[in-house]
Amino acid sequence: MSHIDSRNDNTVGLSRRNLVSRGTASMVGLAMGSRFWDRAFAQSGDGVIPWLDQPMAIPQGPIQIPQTMKPGFGWTVASGLPEPGRVIGNLQRWEDLDTWITPNDRFFNIAHYDRPVIDPGAWSLEISGLVERPLTLSLAQLRAMPRRDAVCTIECSGNRGLPFLTSAVGNAKWAGAALASVLAQARPKKTGTEVVFIGADAGEEIIRSVSIRSNFARSMSLAEAMDPNHLLCYEMNGAPLPAANGFPLRLIAPGWYGVASVKWLKRIEVRDTRFMGRFMARDYVTLREENHNNETFWAETGIGRWRLTSAPAQVVKKNNQYRVSGMAWGGPVSRVEVQFDGGPWLPATVDNTRTGKFAWKFWSITWPNPMPGEHTVASRAIDADGNVQPSANDPLLAGKKTYWESNGQVPRRIRIG
Repeated sequence: MSHIDSRNDNTVGLSRRNLVSRGTASMVGLAMGSRFWDRAFAQSGDGVIPWLDQPMAIPQGPIQIPQTMKPGFGWTVASGLPEPGRVIGNLQRWEDLDTWITPNDRFFNIAHYDRPVIDPGAWSLEISGLVERPLTLSLAQLRAMPRRDAVCTIECSGNRGLPFLTSAVGNAKWAGAALASVLAQARPKKTGTEVVFIGADAGEEIIRSVSIRSNFARSMSLAEAMDPNHLLCYEMNGAPLPAANGFPLRLIAPGWYGVASVKWLKRIEVRDTRFMGRFMARDYVTLREENHNNETFWAETGIGRWRLTSAPAQVVKKNNQYRVSGMAWGGPVSRVEVQFDGGPWLPATVDNTRTGKFAWKFWSITWPNPMPGEHTVASRAIDADGNVQPSANDPLLAGKKTYWESNGQVPRRIRIG
């Protein structure tokens, strides 16, 4: 049985504002949330207390990450980046979070090259390479295939790794055709082992002094690509994909970091060797310092599946009561614990009424009688197997020299009174 969430829409909660903007009967069911909604995130009349440690503004020019900046985000060495203001869009403040499903106009977006403008009438998807039956599919043909729905959270693998990139994550209801079914129609040859997903977005690259124009591309093994959860997605929250999020078609790979969910998809190619493009072999590679028999070994690992994490989003005061709310994702979250000012870890209430194997979970906890002054609030998620979201000094994170996969606990600072 597939893990794709095909339940009725009434398992999903949306804000009143989002429902009005949709204006369709099919979306009305999304408003049918649980009572937890009223105590999970701020409603009218509640007072949201802003965090003291607000993320910095997105830089509008090229940046370098200096070695001295390491406040638990995983920075340790200088690293050149493209202009963040050009490639990152629509980041939201955690204090403004008010809906389990992230509306399309509030969902983050990342562009590694350009943001192509595509005519859906002229667009087609090519499935080629080591296949018995090459395919060229129009958007209408993909829509005519059995529709699959999945509520899942997408997170940028650089999220929380940079001082301005702290909310590059969102939860949406995606719809499309099953990737496995399309690949099965193309009939991969026995020699095919790797599936490459190629986007229409492209840019100039210099590789060993050779200048080329390269499309964004990522790959996974054929076995991974046949996962029944993966979608060739043309719809987001009941509407066509927004242009910034991959219109007219993108891959959705639930349980993977967002970089795997290639946007503006134009070609799928089956190969018999590993694909080693920029975003597989040079970027999106985590560098860790490991110690083996008192010798340093530098481990380089590709970024693939997401990691267990959580984040405090809001502190709300209402009727002289304080409540902390947040989200947890990155695996089968079983429980969440919260720590105040470095004290004992306390159990939070986790909302298990909104379901989806790959969707984030909301949690909340009452903060009894905080004294006036500055405090710290931290959270940690625990999955069904007992794995715990690591602290910033965990060896897995302490030895990490790149900003990707920064899923450590990050205490937030706040002032009461």
